[in-house]
Parts: sequence; C-alpha cells; structure tokens
Amino acid sequence: MKVWYASYGSNISEDRFLCYITGDTPPGSTKAERGCRDNTRPMDSAEVNMPYPLYFAKKRSKWGEGGVAFIDHKKSEAANATVGKMYLITDEQFADVVAQENNQSTMDIDLEKVIRNGHLKIRPGWYGRIIYLGEENGYPIFTFTNNEPMNVQELNKPAIPYIRTIANGMLDLGYDQQQVVDYFLTKNGIVGEFSEETLWSYIFDE
Repeated sequence: MKVWYASYGSNISEDRFLCYITGDTPPGSTKAERGCRDNTRPMDSAEVNMPYPLYFAKKRSKWGEGGVAFIDHKKSEAANATVGKMYLITDEQFADVVAQENNQSTMDIDLEKVIRNGHLKIRPGWYGRIIYLGEENGYPIFTFTNNEPMNVQELNKPAIPYIRTIANGMLDLGYDQQQVVDYFLTKNGIVGEFSEETLWSYIFDE
C-alpha cells in the first residue's frame, strides 16, 4: 500500500528525511537513524499545507537544548496553516519512520482505522498520534504529532540545528529567507522569544 507521509518538522528537509529511509546521522543531530527495512527512496514528493497550527515544545532532544515541532489537534484558519512536504512511500516505510520517531524497534499501525476515525493514538511517545489528512492522487495522507494538545504543552523555542534544518527544507521548496522568518515569527514557542532581526540571525547566521 502506498501512502503519503506529510512532514512539517525536520523531515521537511529531504536530506534529513532520507536518513530515516536509508539510515544515517543528519547534520546537527546526535543520533544515527537506523533506516527502514525497505531502503527504497520516496516515489514522489510535493509541498503540502496542513490545517493545524505548528508549535514548538519539549526541553531537549537529539538536536540539543530546545523544543521540537508538533501540530495541534484543533484545526486552524488557512492563514495559520502549517507548511510541509509529503513523501510517497509504502505503508511499511511509514510505520518504520513512526517507530524511529518514537524510539521503537517496530510498530504496527492500523491505517484503515486512522482513516475511519481521522486520528489514532498508537502509543504514549512524543509522536504517538497519527492523523489522516485526506488523499492526493488516490493515496491517503498521514502525519503524526503529540497525543496532548498544544494548550497543555510546555512551549519552548527550537534548538538551532533543528530550526535550521526545517528552514533549509522550506528553502528547497522555494521559499525565500524572509518568508521563512515571517512564517516562524507567528509560531507558539517562538512568539515573544525573538524579534524579526534576532530570529533571522538565529536561523541563518553561521
């Protein structure tokens, strides 16, 4: 079964996402990903906008001190949609990606149940909630986020290597640097932590 995996965090960078497929350590991360059982590259990819607001939470990850990206459970207005990139992969590869994101060796996901319910809690990990986003070209689109909604999360600005990886993915999609900064300035976890100038430096200054 072919499915679209819609990414909105670091996996929006295709180079980073391929570490989950083939097995490698992404630049800026401290963890080597083991890869999928099937190392075949995505069959297709495309930009996608998700009708859920993006935010940053948690204190520390493999990217260092700082939050990582999640999307809330409540849908947002179109102006607050989350930018993403989706990859056409197999359902086995999708399960392997979710397992790696949740530090599990394997994971069994009932995608038909996700489609029927719109979402499904599969485990208590950081990315234990699978969300169905509809279809594209006859294939279902799925993403994942935290089981808890944004309003109970401890918001935190993202780690530098992490937000830069997302920014690079957005640049690859055709956004310019100003559009990237403007996009992040409105996101919870970043709001109130940066001015436009300091956020620009945080993302783009070496």
